[in-house]
Amino acid sequence: MHNVTSVWLVRVAAVALAVPLVACSSPGQAPAAPTSPMPGAPAPQVTDTVATGLDTPWGLAFLPDGAALVTERDSGRLLSIGTDRQVREVATIDDVVARGESGLLGVAVSPTFDTDRFVFLYVTTSSDNRIVRAAYDGATLSDHQVIVEGIPAARVHDGGRLKFGPDGMLYAATGEAGTPPLAQDPSSLGGKILRVTMDGEPAPGNPDPNSPVYSLGHRNVQGLAFDDEDRLWASEFGQNDVDELNEIVAGGNYGWPEVEGTRTTGSAGGTGSAEGSGSAEGSARDDQFIDPVVTWPVSQASPSGIAYEDGNLWMASLRGERLWRIGIEEFDTTEFFTGEYGRLRTVVAAPDGSLWLTTSNRDGRGEPAGDDDRILRIETPSTENP
Repeated sequence: MHNVTSVWLVRVAAVALAVPLVACSSPGQAPAAPTSPMPGAPAPQVTDTVATGLDTPWGLAFLPDGAALVTERDSGRLLSIGTDRQVREVATIDDVVARGESGLLGVAVSPTFDTDRFVFLYVTTSSDNRIVRAAYDGATLSDHQVIVEGIPAARVHDGGRLKFGPDGMLYAATGEAGTPPLAQDPSSLGGKILRVTMDGEPAPGNPDPNSPVYSLGHRNVQGLAFDDEDRLWASEFGQNDVDELNEIVAGGNYGWPEVEGTRTTGSAGGTGSAEGSGSAEGSARDDQFIDPVVTWPVSQASPSGIAYEDGNLWMASLRGERLWRIGIEEFDTTEFFTGEYGRLRTVVAAPDGSLWLTTSNRDGRGEPAGDDDRILRIETPSTENP
């Protein structure tokens, strides 16, 4: 069980100089203007409804046999969806405290599940957010172990996404729990992306070998995805102006609360932007921050889960009530299903090449239809049957 007490002394300025910053347009715009599909152009299609009547599904991860595990944020239930599409309750997780944006959040399956049977859950308790490891035998959970604790928790900004990387390490997105300065505090686990082993220890190669912190300066990361070049991408809630897609690098500082959006044109966050201050100190501090590669107006995004498939990132939007496709070569963006299914929470690439997309209309902010919340199966143009 790991709880950070040491201060993370990473020279983020040097990291920022070593990593090229991808230019982004002014806040409130993506680098390319949002577009709708061209008439006659292939577009993703909803081909099936996998499940209905769920209670705010949040995390979703596939097992090696093609079955899926799904968390319900507010009920604290872990569900399984078999290849027969039957929904079964696996467990109700003890100690879950669901309030606002917190509860039972992310789920990840061990990359060596066939031998170790491990699944990982991101859980809000009365005192913190934590990562729990358990063994899953196909029917029930056992041998619960808290492997990371002390992640700040609140009604808002709890992060919660879990994702195993191609390096076999577990990446966890945390929020700053409504206390913006935590994002820049290297000794806090809030407002960070963590990278740990399956035992919860700092992963080998972390910026500080004694800390699980991989990157900092985040407000509330909600989506993590790796592409086929092993690059890590993260979607993040802004405050009032813009939401972000970031390429994550080890030791990177992504600016919150000093900057919302880009360093040169982004608006001030919780402590104000250094832009326009005229001070050498302010300019130097700005140089430490890494710009997002794409931004959106908050009304068009409020992004949650992201998935990678065949050269594109797919991003589910809550307030924006749409699914975004982002080409990661040119960062061209296209929106789909705008307003058709309400708030969209999580998108995951399925083993058959399709996408599974969850609605989030029973989360207290949506307008649920009779069969909400749902999981939809989507075929993208590259996976459609001839």
